[in-house]
Amino acid sequence: MIEIGIIGGAGYTAGELIRLMIHHPKIRIKNIVSKSHTGELIHLIHQDLLGEIEIKNRRFIHDLSKEIDIVFLCSGHGESRKELHHISENIKVIDLSQDFRIKIQSIFNNRNFVYGLPELQKETIKKSNNIANPGCFATAILLAILPLAKNQLLKKDIHISAITGSTGSGRKLSDTNHFSWRTNNISAYKIFKHQHLQEIEQTIHQVQNNFVSKIYFVPYRGNFSRGIITTLYTYSILSLKENQEIYKEYYTNHPFVMISDINIDIKQVINTNKCILYLIQDKNQLIVISIIDNLIKGASGQAIQNMNLMFGFDETCGLRLKSVRF
Repeated sequence: MIEIGIIGGAGYTAGELIRLMIHHPKIRIKNIVSKSHTGELIHLIHQDLLGEIEIKNRRFIHDLSKEIDIVFLCSGHGESRKELHHISENIKVIDLSQDFRIKIQSIFNNRNFVYGLPELQKETIKKSNNIANPGCFATAILLAILPLAKNQLLKKDIHISAITGSTGSGRKLSDTNHFSWRTNNISAYKIFKHQHLQEIEQTIHQVQNNFVSKIYFVPYRGNFSRGIITTLYTYSILSLKENQEIYKEYYTNHPFVMISDINIDIKQVINTNKCILYLIQDKNQLIVISIIDNLIKGASGQAIQNMNLMFGFDETCGLRLKSVRF
C-alpha cells in the first residue's frame, strides 16, 4: 500500500482527493495537513465525508510525516515552494498549484517537475518523481487542441471562450464567490490575460514548434458550482470527418477522453475524470467543444491519474466514476 500525505487539506481540491482516495485500492492516507484547521475533525470541514470509516475521528495535523511515499500539495499558488523546504527529497510530489508548470520555474533544488498532462506525455510521467498538475482551464483547452498540434495542423489564430463553476476560485471567500453575486449572474474576467495561457502556449509550442499565431482566450465565471465548458475555433484545411478521425486516433490509448458524435453538456462529466469533446465544422472553421469537471479531471482526479502512472498502477484505478447526470 502506498502511503499518502496531503498538505492544504481544507480546500476543495484536497476534499476531492480525500473523497476519491479513501476508495482507492492501492493507497492509504497517512497525513492530512492543514495549518489553519489543525486539530479539527476532518469531516466537519469536508462534510460529505461524514460516516466514511477512513475519516471517522481523524483530525487535521500541523506537520507532515516523513514516513510517506508521495505528497499532494494543495495549499494554493505561491505556497508550494515554501512547503518543499520541509519535505524530504525521497518523497514524490504532485503539486496542484501553478508554481512549477512553466518550464523556467520547473526546477526546485534537486527536484525537476514534469508537466502532468497524461494525454501529452504519459511515458515521461511514469518515470518522474515530481509532477506539476495542469490547471483546469488548461486541461480542458489543451485536450481540445493537442490532436491538431500533434499533426502540425494549427495554421492560424485560436479563439477560445470557456466558463467555469465557482469552485474554480477556491474555498477562500471573495466578492465574486458570494451566492448573492454569483447566482443568476455571469461575467467575463482576465480577458486575453488568464494565467493558464502560459502553460497552454508552452504546451502547444512543445508539440508544434512552428505555431506562430495568437491564442485569444476569454474566461467566464458561471453561476454553478463545478464544471468547465470550453468552445474554441480555428482555421482548418480538413473536412469534419477527417478531423474526427484525427481526434479519435490521437485518444485511442487515453481512457478518459471521449469524442462525442452529438452535442454535449457539462452534466455528462460532473463527478468524473472524463473529458468529452464534440467537433463541428463550418466551412473552413473547426469548432471544438470540451467539457470537464474542474475539480476532478481539472485537478484532483488528474493528480490521482498521475499518481497511478508514477507507481505503475492501472491508469484508471480509483477513477472509474459515473457522472451525476440528474
